[in-house]
Amino acid sequence: MISANNITLRIGKKALFEDVNIKFTEGNCYGLIGANGAGKSTFLKILSGQLEPTSGDIAITPGQRLSFLQQDHFKYDEFTVLDTVIMGNKRLYDIMKEKETIYMKENFSDEDGIRASELEAEFADMDGWNAESDAATLLNGLGVPTDDHYTLMADLPGAIKVKVLLAQALFGNPDILLLDEPTNHLDLDAISWLEEFLINFENTVIVVSHDRYFLNKVCTNIADMDYGKIQLYAGNYDFWYESSQLIVRQMKEANKKKEEKIKELQEFIQRFSANASKSKQATSRKRALEKIQLDEIRPSSRKYPYIDFRPEREIGNDVLFVEGISKTIDGVKVLDNISFTVNHDDKIAFVGGNELAKTTMFKILAGELEPDEGSYKWGVTTSQSYFPKDNTTIFDTDELIVDWLTQYSEIKDATYVRGFLGRMLFAGEDGVKKMRVLSGGEKVRVLLSRMMIMGSNVLMFDEPTDHLDMESITALNNGMIKFPGVILFACRDHQVVQTTANRIIEFLPNGSMIDKITTYDEYLDSDEMARKRQVYSMSEDDEKDN
Repeated sequence: MISANNITLRIGKKALFEDVNIKFTEGNCYGLIGANGAGKSTFLKILSGQLEPTSGDIAITPGQRLSFLQQDHFKYDEFTVLDTVIMGNKRLYDIMKEKETIYMKENFSDEDGIRASELEAEFADMDGWNAESDAATLLNGLGVPTDDHYTLMADLPGAIKVKVLLAQALFGNPDILLLDEPTNHLDLDAISWLEEFLINFENTVIVVSHDRYFLNKVCTNIADMDYGKIQLYAGNYDFWYESSQLIVRQMKEANKKKEEKIKELQEFIQRFSANASKSKQATSRKRALEKIQLDEIRPSSRKYPYIDFRPEREIGNDVLFVEGISKTIDGVKVLDNISFTVNHDDKIAFVGGNELAKTTMFKILAGELEPDEGSYKWGVTTSQSYFPKDNTTIFDTDELIVDWLTQYSEIKDATYVRGFLGRMLFAGEDGVKKMRVLSGGEKVRVLLSRMMIMGSNVLMFDEPTDHLDMESITALNNGMIKFPGVILFACRDHQVVQTTANRIIEFLPNGSMIDKITTYDEYLDSDEMARKRQVYSMSEDDEKDN
């Protein structure tokens, strides 16, 4: 068990959180959520002892070992992969090295013999003889090749280093495990293995992640950072979200009897618990859900943007014809003879590790880039809106948000445009901010506002969830699902892809493509290699926002 007692952290005059009291108990996996900048990663650092709070203290059950995911990818460059993993249990590693030093002595004294026997006894108690095989099992599960196990960390590519540091955190069955964005830069096979590991892990886990799909898989509880405090709720992320939304709706219907409200909540709990994870924890999770009372759930103070894309005209049968498009950038052929036809019911996800190929295709279809070979043709009934991955040039202006958006609106009325901005959380004077001063999340919400105002029947998104908090991602996800037109999109969020796309186009490293009419999960299940080609990664700015 680990608990925070009256934890306060002040940065200058601002209190990031104040008088936080929370207890994390054995056998649960806690998803730590909160708006961007709420201090999720900071709180993990306080729990791990890497950062001192302004006041308060952290208490850990005596004798329990805490492990956390290291973020410094160069810290262990002088060590082999296996040694780095075993260093996850520092005491065990120190014993191994002291034993080696003693046994290498030319003049082995009686004192050395006594010390060696003491170390051997402690080593055996810690299951040290299986340390290397346990470390190798973790590495193999995460997809680190056996040939790399004795390689120096300095000689490994970044993607493998990430897996080794994760194996280090998991090594030795720690009593308390702290994970900050553990899925970042992992391929989907490695993420799947990690999900199973955490589902069957019997000790305490606290995890920060932007990946809602992952949180839904592994979490038994949600720790919500809000109101400058942390509140615990039973269930995974979807349950927390649906519950909080339900409470908001019920609060607006104050005339209804409390018995009716409780009945609605109980019915919801029953439906949810019927679909609970198949893990060992499912039974206890169901019991916890059944004990929830209405007044235990506090509506979130965070606001959700209203995202609703409504096309001004219905799309026809002829949408898009792409024929033999090729493009070489900096001497590399990123698109090689690409052909596909888009139908009027298609919501197509561009997937795969070839990020440049996806962006290049979007730029060509948006008319920003000419192909070297081939052609494309939009249907006469189509109108397109494009969300670019790189928006630097768009916001390199002192123009006001409301003025910039008005040029894309048929109704040239500032009040009308500010209505859109209000729904996108630009309240009051925020609507007259200059484009240049906006944060990453604000820029995304402005671009989404433009797409709503334009009323196009074809939407193209190139990584729209970058810089967004989970509330905005959820709102965008719902807007994409409801949209009655065609969508072409690339997105880092697994849940957005799975719930939105009915067709998958994967761009391969050699510039070719695979095209299948299927959901994302079905696509991954049908091709083992496809799972290895998909990598979950956050933008650098998102990592800083935690």
